[in-house]
Amino acid sequence: MHCVTRWSRLDNTFEGVAVQLLLERGGVKPEAQYCLVSAEQGFTTNLPLGDLDRPDNLIALKWGGEWLMPEHGWPARLLVPHLYLWKSAKWVRGFTLLDADVPGFWEQNGYHMRGDPWTEERYGGRGLTKHDINRLRNLSKKGV
Repeated sequence: MHCVTRWSRLDNTFEGVAVQLLLERGGVKPEAQYCLVSAEQGFTTNLPLGDLDRPDNLIALKWGGEWLMPEHGWPARLLVPHLYLWKSAKWVRGFTLLDADVPGFWEQNGYHMRGDPWTEERYGGRGLTKHDINRLRNLSKKGV
């Protein structure tokens, strides 16, 4: 796990449901290239489908053999271990597959659209205005 504030915690053990299994069972249309992950209290994060559809990604239910605590995302947390931790949304409620990249909560506020810790993709420039966000949402067909 890698935090944008420059700390990492290695050798974590998570248990849960493989994201690839959910995508397979849900069916992914060919035009889907991105995912907007919805979480509690209106929080969202965006991911390219190539970053979401990987064998190490989970809907995590347990960490270190114990059920997740509420502060760590109980009952379900997305785990995308190869990206910064803000992409591993807590309290996940659903996925919306899209044909265009729509910024999530942190990305709207200046964080990088992808968040690769190995290339230090922390910040992506200025935050987006409501106009920018609405324009990007309109470019994408919801529910691809």
